Amino acid sequence: MAEKNNIKLIAQNKKARHEYFILETYECGIQLAGTEVKSVRDGKINIKDSYASITNMEVWLKGANISPFEKGNIFNRDPLRERKLLMHKHEILKLSQQLKEQGLSLVPLRVYLKNSLVKVELALVKGKKLYDKREDIARRDAKRSMDRAIKNSGTYHF
Repeated sequence: MAEKNNIKLIAQNKKARHEYFILETYECGIQLAGTEVKSVRDGKINIKDSYASITNMEVWLKGANISPFEKGNIFNRDPLRERKLLMHKHEILKLSQQLKEQGLSLVPLRVYLKNSLVKVELALVKGKKLYDKREDIARRDAKRSMDRAIKNSGTYHF
């Protein structure tokens, strides 16, 4: 019998989907201190301007802001410190080879709880040009106007 994974979304990087083409996604764990876990569970994490890099065959999350836990006193860590992401060695090797290509980056898309563990969805991305962004916006607006027209007409044609 298959177990259902309990996933609770904590933070999402909506800007990343607008700014980049997403080539591949990876699920990885994150190494946190005790008070950081409590802050993340409270939803006090911001991954908007964060990115990941590979140093010495380890993946590090940089620029993520985890607010200090109110009741954490001396156990609180620096909110902007680098945090290690936990991935398999073969995944890190594959990523490091792909990052050597021109214009590819690692960006976190979302942070979520999966079976009471904090997970990060990491994406291998390539930057979009301005005309690509305009094309996406035009496509989204056209879809909205078609959906609105269908809704207002009262009849559905397939």
